[in-house]
Amino acid sequence: MPAVDALYRYPIKGLSAEVLTSLSVTPQDGLAHDREYALALGTTRFDPEKPEPLDKGFFLMLRNNTALASLATRLDPESHRLTIRRGGEEVFAADLSTEAGRAGTEDFFADYLGEETRGRPRLVRSENHKFTDASVLSPVMMRAISVVNLASVRALSEATGQELDPLRFRANIHLDGLEPWQELDWVGRELSIGPVRLRGLARTPRCGAVNVNPKTAERDANLPKAIMKHFGHVDLGIYLEVVEGGTIATADGVTLG
Repeated sequence: MPAVDALYRYPIKGLSAEVLTSLSVTPQDGLAHDREYALALGTTRFDPEKPEPLDKGFFLMLRNNTALASLATRLDPESHRLTIRRGGEEVFAADLSTEAGRAGTEDFFADYLGEETRGRPRLVRSENHKFTDASVLSPVMMRAISVVNLASVRALSEATGQELDPLRFRANIHLDGLEPWQELDWVGRELSIGPVRLRGLARTPRCGAVNVNPKTAERDANLPKAIMKHFGHVDLGIYLEVVEGGTIATADGVTLG
C-alpha cells in the first residue's frame, strides 16, 4: 500500500528542510510555518501590511544562490529561535521575534552571499501569507501541500545514471509504494493520506533549483532538461489542496478516491 515515507517543513524559503514525524494541516492555512519567512533581495519591494505574491526570483533561493545548500537551518516555531550550522558547526543563532534578531539574520546572509543579495537582504513575513513558489497562481495554491513520489525520483535517477536525493525537490511529503509518475494523474482527484482528505491541484513543474545537490551545494545536473528528454514533460510531484484537515504521520497510508 502506498504510504508516507518522510515529512518536511521549510520555515524559511530557500533554506534547508526540517524533518517532521507528523504535520498538521487545515484548509484555511495549509501547513503551518511552511515558507513562513523569506529573504527578499535588496532590490525587492515587499510590504508586510499589504502582501502580494511575488515570483521566487525576488528572494534568495537555490536556483540562483547555490551556497544556501551548505547551510543547515532550524527555526523553532514557538521560541522563534533560528540556528544555522555549516559543516556541523553552529555559525549563527538569533531570535526572529526581535528586531535585533532579524537584523542580525539579514547581516549574516549579506556577508555570506555578498553581491548575490543585490544590496542588503530583508527578512520578510506577513500574517496569513506563505512564500511558496505557487503563491503567484492563487491563494489556494499558496496554501497547497507539495508531494513527491519516490518512485518517480528513482525513475529519473535510473534514466540519468545519477543517484538523486529526493530533498532536491523540496516537498512536504515523500510517498513510496506508488508507480513512477502516478502522482501526475491525481490532478482533479481526491485522495486521503491518513485521516486527511486532499485534492490534486496541479503537477509540479521543475526549475533550475533542483539542479543543486543538497549534500554538496554544487549544481551537478540539468534535471528539467532530463525529465523532458526521458519522459516528455518537466513535472515531478504534485500540489495538493487540503479538503478536510488533520494530522499526517510517517507510515500513514494513501487511499485514492
